[in-house]
Amino acid sequence: MPSKPFDATLRLPTMNLKDAVIIDLHGEINGVVESALNAAYEQAEQRNPSTIILNFTDVDYMNSTGIALIVGLLAKARKAHCTLTVYGLSEHYLELFNITRLVDFMNVVKDEQSAVSSILTPKGN
Repeated sequence: MPSKPFDATLRLPTMNLKDAVIIDLHGEINGVVESALNAAYEQAEQRNPSTIILNFTDVDYMNSTGIALIVGLLAKARKAHCTLTVYGLSEHYLELFNITRLVDFMNVVKDEQSAVSSILTPKGN
């Protein structure tokens, strides 16, 4: 079965939070998509959000290089004091994020509504 080409599109959350931007990811995340993924992240970062949300709902496949690219985005977010929130991970990728302890450094939630709620009600409040 042929893979869907990678695409990353920016949009505002459904509640139109000015402090957050969503990057909708589509297709496969691997080493081939590095420049497109980084370009989408940089475009999101230009909005100066406190939170960047990665939507994995339409991601078909992610290899170890793809996970390394996500770690790179996490490093950029931490350097910019920006929260990285992730939703839409399949059970398989959620398990990988747990095993690699990425869940310790980013906010991993079930869906967009949970992502928005996490912004409106930060941890510790």
